[in-house]
Amino acid sequence: MKSSLAKSLLLAGALTCALGTPCIAQMVYSGFWVVGNHVTDRCEIVTSNPVIDYTVIWFGSGPYQSLDDARLARSTISACPQEDPASAVNRAPDDNGSDSPG
Repeated sequence: MKSSLAKSLLLAGALTCALGTPCIAQMVYSGFWVVGNHVTDRCEIVTSNPVIDYTVIWFGSGPYQSLDDARLARSTISACPQEDPASAVNRAPDDNGSDSPG
């Protein structure tokens, strides 16, 4: 009986270690990365550690603890455009633009 209980406890301990290690690794390596994407010609913020292959992704920076930290880092990287692409889409046209009549 003691031998069976000891084996069960050993097996439970081994399974806990085996299944717990990837979870701990995910917690340690979670965050945000800034990557340069050749396909889109933009700097993007991703939530997984990028694979730098120099054909699609030419650089990666991170991990950053928060999305705001990643955005701040993206704004300081010289290869990235200074204007956030999302804010460019929502910008109102100028009143004195060349398309205005008169």
